[in-house]
Amino acid sequence: MVNRKYSKDLVDGPHQAASRSMLRGAGFTSEDFSKPFVGIASTGAKVTPCNMHINDLANVVEDSINEAGGKGVLFNTITVSDGISMGTQGMKYSLVSREVIADSIETVVGCLGYDGVIAIGGCDKNMPGCLIGLARLNRPSIFIYGGSIRPSEENTDYVTVCEKVGEYAKGDISEEELIEIETISVKGPGSCGGMYTANTMASAIEALGMSLPGSSSQDALSNNKIEDCEAAGRAVMGLLEKDIKPSDIMTKKAFENSITVVIALGGSTNAVLHLLAMAHAIGIDLNLDDFSRIGKKTPVIADLKPFGSHFMSQLNAQGGIEPVMKMLFEKGLLHGDCITVTGKTLKENLKNVSGYTKDQSIILGLDNPIKNNSHLRILYGNLAPEGAVAKITGKEGTSFTGIAKVFNSEEEGLKAILNKLINPGDVIIIRYEGPKGGPGMREMLKPTSAIMGQGLGDKVAFLTDGRFSGGTHGFVVGHITPEAFDGGPLAVVKDGDKITIDADKDVLMIDISDEEILERISEWTNPIKLPKKGVLAKYAKSVKSASLGAITD
Repeated sequence: MVNRKYSKDLVDGPHQAASRSMLRGAGFTSEDFSKPFVGIASTGAKVTPCNMHINDLANVVEDSINEAGGKGVLFNTITVSDGISMGTQGMKYSLVSREVIADSIETVVGCLGYDGVIAIGGCDKNMPGCLIGLARLNRPSIFIYGGSIRPSEENTDYVTVCEKVGEYAKGDISEEELIEIETISVKGPGSCGGMYTANTMASAIEALGMSLPGSSSQDALSNNKIEDCEAAGRAVMGLLEKDIKPSDIMTKKAFENSITVVIALGGSTNAVLHLLAMAHAIGIDLNLDDFSRIGKKTPVIADLKPFGSHFMSQLNAQGGIEPVMKMLFEKGLLHGDCITVTGKTLKENLKNVSGYTKDQSIILGLDNPIKNNSHLRILYGNLAPEGAVAKITGKEGTSFTGIAKVFNSEEEGLKAILNKLINPGDVIIIRYEGPKGGPGMREMLKPTSAIMGQGLGDKVAFLTDGRFSGGTHGFVVGHITPEAFDGGPLAVVKDGDKITIDADKDVLMIDISDEEILERISEWTNPIKLPKKGVLAKYAKSVKSASLGAITD
């Protein structure tokens, strides 16, 4: 039986003649009206290298659906670029775009009666945005990752450029040398090539079971990526036939698999924010403590940038993340009974996967990890009563005590770093950058890259109620909740306060009494004035705490 649960109401029967006439004008034939309609949500746009090729991939997907007996219908949603807007007011729109994308996919598919959906994403926020939209709709669905960019011949990338800005500010390189790195480091389509947020989320989604095996590691420009798109059309028809929906795939066990893979690969802190939001969209109870629970038993085994030395394209040449998943499964760290978009279980998908060659140095063995447990630490304490998310690999140590140097915006903090006003032992605090206070929870890649570029990565710590780019490394803690805008303790930290971050005990503390904190809060006045209209105003009114995933419903 062909699954036409939604499209039949749109086009079946004499009373729907007017609807069919419009569709005929859009190129539908009489035969198409008896086929399941599959929407193709493309995030293709020429605004960023990450997505500039995705409309071409969407055309391949449309052909593959039609050849498999469905009717593919292509539509577009938006994308923005973190990398381009980083460090500017424009970055406030980045996390907001996740919600716009989810809303737009839900709106188009819900309005036009598509029976299934394939979404194609290629940059940080459009991937979880796609998944949130697919989860809300809960129709047979597949996600396709647009793929990674290849590094330059000199082994540089976007994050290299960011860190070179810090070297320039320190005086270690000239402006001409900086521009030379800028010129060579980002060429052609594809998402940033390390285990930054894009590749982290692609890997998380593959581990979740919502993309086809291999999709998360493939190069943007490759035969493998074309084959991934061609296979998706056949696969979605199989999901329609069996009526396998996201709610069948995106289970609590599947999210646990996703978290495990993110940790093993050394992924981005943004995975915490996005997985919480994706779980909420599908009705799964996932919380910060799940990351701690899974993190205690999951080692970091991937030598990938930003803290490692390899790119995703190099891992793809070794077989992608499937061999990692097989290693984890064989050690009892993944649930093999989770159904995936192949229509098979994870265990079945991994059955014939070969291991890595012995001479590769990207993935270490589980008995010889980079870190014995998670680099993603969920910290609590009197500075983060509702939790914070740290990215601590151990390369800079696992604890830090220092003196607070406080800034009320990213711009203020970055200016101080570039002007060499930061000293070893400082705990840099950039606040009022949370989901509401930003509004939009900006990423702090420019200041953290400037810190690394100036050689301070193991000498200072960095705290914020904002977020970090997947390209960030160093001793960093973000997502501090309650955020400063809501009168959380972060709002009343003063220059000179003693701060302790302990990633062994998972504690974030300010060395003053609870009574002193309450007294400061009682005297605090919120200095932030929110926008009165527009999308940022709407977002600030609806967004919830980062500890809940910065959800908006």
